[in-house]
Amino acid sequence: MSLIHALVARGSTILAEHQAGKRDFSHATETILTKIPPNDSKLTYVWEQYLFHYVSEGGYIYLVMADDAVGRRMPFAFLADLQRKFSAAPSSSSSGETPVHGLQGSFGPTISALLHQYNTSPPVDELTRARSELDQVKDIMVQNVEQILNRGERIELLVDKTDVMAGQATAFRRGARTVRRQMWWRNQKILALSIIVGLIILWIIAAQFCGAGLNQCSSRS
Repeated sequence: MSLIHALVARGSTILAEHQAGKRDFSHATETILTKIPPNDSKLTYVWEQYLFHYVSEGGYIYLVMADDAVGRRMPFAFLADLQRKFSAAPSSSSSGETPVHGLQGSFGPTISALLHQYNTSPPVDELTRARSELDQVKDIMVQNVEQILNRGERIELLVDKTDVMAGQATAFRRGARTVRRQMWWRNQKILALSIIVGLIILWIIAAQFCGAGLNQCSSRS
């Protein structure tokens, strides 16, 4: 999945958002929102293998989280499209007094549909336009998230990362137990099959001397 999480915010107040992946990045996005300056700007923050791209204009912030392999052209094309759709939406005119997630019901589905579109078949004309804008605007910076966080925020994000790693470790241990159990049953089956084959071989050898019913040896004795 290329684009993972997108939102529209007024300052640090999230008006609407949508998360396409299963992992929760809410804390990371909320932390980054508090660090975005109030002036109009475009910037990319780097965190782990993810990039947080945003456009800040007119007091509104349009942000999208993406895999680092995507680059910047498609995410900024998405943000430009998101900005146009939000500006054209009737609810945007009254968003000045809107509370947190106040536009989730009206604009959240738009973000969801736009994420799906760009993750499956991004429009070529939007990508071309974004490339042209990125070529013209050379001051779009890329900054590491670690550089804007204080120690407490780093610890909180590290805890989030540790929780995810702990969950992955638990899943790994559960999978290892399943594999061990499967291996044990396979070994038991192989052992049982070996015993059966051994008995058959012994019967064949004995049958050569005593007959198929092994009655000839008993009659001789």
